[in-house]
Amino acid sequence: MTELFDDPRLTAMGLIFEAHAGLLTKLEPTWKRAGLSGLDLNALLRLSRSPGRRLRMNDLAAQTSLSTSGVTRLVDRLERAGLVRRESCPDDRRSTFAALTPEGARRLEEVLPDYLAAIERWFIALLTPEQLDALTAALRVIRDATNPEATARTPG
Repeated sequence: MTELFDDPRLTAMGLIFEAHAGLLTKLEPTWKRAGLSGLDLNALLRLSRSPGRRLRMNDLAAQTSLSTSGVTRLVDRLERAGLVRRESCPDDRRSTFAALTPEGARRLEEVLPDYLAAIERWFIALLTPEQLDALTAALRVIRDATNPEATARTPG
């Protein structure tokens, strides 16, 4: 039974959980200083990197691993803060886009220098370029198998 508990698969998953928790602890102050939650920052970044700086609500839900009601609450909060606006979809009246506002882009510009510096310090700089390339490739394989919706792109 002891060898079951020493399974290297458990070690690998434990390291992912521990690394993720550690990174969140190190990165959290950067988005909190800008008055954002980690989820807010994730959504704003995904919108900023999408065609037209907008995503269909269902695509944003998939990319942030939120339910339909969860993404609605997130967009409601970001809209009240002036960081996001809803736009009607001309092709499908049942769909709505979440779009980054100029204020949302400004807030991202405010937080990104510190956020990127923290990513560099606590993640990128700890790995050789080869390790980073291998880790990025491995994470894409895992993401594509377990969460393929996270790569969904809204047509412009």
